[in-house]
Amino acid sequence: MIKKISHIAIVVPELDEALSFWVETLGLPLEYVEHVPDQDVDVAFLPSGDSEIELLEPIGRDSGVARFLERRGPGIHHICFEVDDIDQMLVRMREAGVPLIDETPTIGTGGKKIAFIHPKGTGGVLVELYEITAEETARRRERLNDMRRRLLRRRRVYAAGIIGFFSGLRTPGDGQNENGGHFS
Repeated sequence: MIKKISHIAIVVPELDEALSFWVETLGLPLEYVEHVPDQDVDVAFLPSGDSEIELLEPIGRDSGVARFLERRGPGIHHICFEVDDIDQMLVRMREAGVPLIDETPTIGTGGKKIAFIHPKGTGGVLVELYEITAEETARRRERLNDMRRRLLRRRRVYAAGIIGFFSGLRTPGDGQNENGGHFS
């Protein structure tokens, strides 16, 4: 049974540029960013109510997302539904004659079980199904903590760079002697 719309995935050519609009301009919070090597994409999740916007930036040129971007340009890639039992939903789809991209679930971002339904069976829309696993909450928390650590390091590096820049602008005539010490 379908529980809710989990997310709407949007392909973007540049994740940082897209985040500028979705986070800074629109005001959605950035939950976390993840690199998904088997799909060759970087993914950003932005919660909105009970659902999320998922931004997908292709990293390599050979991924399905990269081909989508090349053929169709940026835009909506797929809609994802959270389900109670993904295996049962796949059985239901097969029994209804709906073509599947994934006959069995795989593990996707955050540790959830995922499978895609082919657009030929959905009226032209790529549909993803996902089921929460026990490890998903822990994996999301771990990734969020990792992102926080990286942002903290970046902030320290930026602060040190700014301090160094302004220190370099000082001249001996602004209260410092030629050795960097202050005049008494």
